[in-house]
Amino acid sequence: MPSLPLSAIILTYNEEKNIAACLESVLGLSDDVFVVDSGSADRTVEIARSMGATVVRHPFENYSHQRNWALEHLPTRYEWVLNLDADHRLTDTLCKNLINRFSQPMPDDLNGLLISRRTIFMGKWIRFGGHYPVYHAVLFRRYKGYCEEKVYDQHFKVEGRVQKLKGDMIDVFDDPLERFTERHNRWSTLEAIELSNGGPLTTARLVAPNLTGNPIQKRRFLKSVYERIPLFVRPFLYFFIRYFLRLGFLDGRRGLIFHVLQGFWFRFLIDAKVYELKRSRDNKQ
Repeated sequence: MPSLPLSAIILTYNEEKNIAACLESVLGLSDDVFVVDSGSADRTVEIARSMGATVVRHPFENYSHQRNWALEHLPTRYEWVLNLDADHRLTDTLCKNLINRFSQPMPDDLNGLLISRRTIFMGKWIRFGGHYPVYHAVLFRRYKGYCEEKVYDQHFKVEGRVQKLKGDMIDVFDDPLERFTERHNRWSTLEAIELSNGGPLTTARLVAPNLTGNPIQKRRFLKSVYERIPLFVRPFLYFFIRYFLRLGFLDGRRGLIFHVLQGFWFRFLIDAKVYELKRSRDNKQ
C-alpha cells in the first residue's frame, strides 16, 4: 500500500489493547504518524514507539485542547492531517478510496474529507437507529480545521468546502459495561454543566447548525432542536424515534443494550443533572 501525503495524529491514554490495531490500519497509508499520549501507565507508549510512531507526551486538560494543541504544535510533514483516537481503525475500503483520492489533483477549494464512523459495540456493528452512517471531518488541511472548543460532543470544524469519502472508520467500544457507563456518567456531567450555563462560553469556533448544510451541520441543527424540548420529555422522544422509527430494534439484543444506554439512559442522566444544577442554584438565591 503506497504512503500518502498525509500525517496522522492519534490521542492515547492507557490504550495498550487498542493502539497496535489502530497503528496497523494507519501506518500503511502514512509515514508520518504521531501519538500524543497524556500520561499512560501501561504499555501504550512502548507499543507505539516499537511500531514506528513518533510519541509526544502532553498533559490532558480536555479533548478539544489536546486536539488543537497537537494540530498547532506537532511538526507534521504534510498539509493534510488525519485525526484519530486509539480505538479507531480504518477499513480496507476507506484506505483504497483515500489512495484513489490522493492519486488525483486535490481541488484548491477542498479543505476537508468527511469519513463515516462504524460503531462496534460488544462485537456487533450498530447499523440502525440513525447511528450509521454518521460522518466526521477527521481529515483536513492543516490550519483549515480545528476541534470545537466544547467540553463534550466536540466536532472538527473545517473552513471551506468538505466532501464525503466512501469507506468507514471503525469505532470500537469493547470495554466492559462498567467502563462504558463510567465514561458516559463523566460525559453527562460535562454536558449538563455546559447546558445549564447556556451553552459553550464562545460560539466563534463552533460548527454552525444548518439543516441544509453538510452532515455535521445538520446533526448540530437537530441537536439544537432537541435541546429546546422540555427536560425529561426529550430522552423518551429521542429513544422512540431512534429505536422504533429509525429501526434500532433491528440491531438485536446487543443493539437494545446500546440504544437504551447510549440513546436513553445517557440522555436522561444529562437532564437529571441539569435539573439538579438548576435546583442547587435556585436554592442559593
